[in-house]
Amino acid sequence: MILAFDTSGPHCAAALQDGDRLFTRVEPMKTGQADRLMPLLEELLAKAGASWGDLSRIGVGIGPGNFTGIRIAVSAARGLALALKVPAVGVDAFEAIETTADRLGVPAVPAPRGQAYLRDPRTRVPYLASTDELSDLMQDGPLLTPDPDSIAIGIARVAAAKAPGPRPAPLYVKPADAAPASDPPPVILDADDA
Repeated sequence: MILAFDTSGPHCAAALQDGDRLFTRVEPMKTGQADRLMPLLEELLAKAGASWGDLSRIGVGIGPGNFTGIRIAVSAARGLALALKVPAVGVDAFEAIETTADRLGVPAVPAPRGQAYLRDPRTRVPYLASTDELSDLMQDGPLLTPDPDSIAIGIARVAAAKAPGPRPAPLYVKPADAAPASDPPPVILDADDA
């Protein structure tokens, strides 16, 4: 039984694969994934009549996508794998898209400012594509973007087929947009100073 989930985009998406049975749960949201993920997973398990102890593997979306969203899902997967003593398998969005695509095209993950994350077909290394490059690509064929309703299903399918390896790690293509705080760090007092 495989529990798969993703919070790398404006959604909380989860799938539970138990042999031929498949249960899914998707909630669109721009923020709040950290608060909603665990209750959503518990609701999905209850819907399937399963419990945490029934799981044999965790599949998690590792990105690319929203920096904070990726960290939420990967941290949850690592914690669950450790607590449940089951392997966690990281699945990138490109693998998940290819697994569920019903047509040929170029897997593309939306990025800010009209750009998208693509994967070089030769090296398989992801990169941030410009809007001009995307326009050129769309003339050659469709871009396959992740559908929140099927992203978790793709993650579950890939996690089922993939041999467990090292712990899942976020797939960041570019650094976070957030800047470090400009305030000086707080002064920590010794017990003698208090």
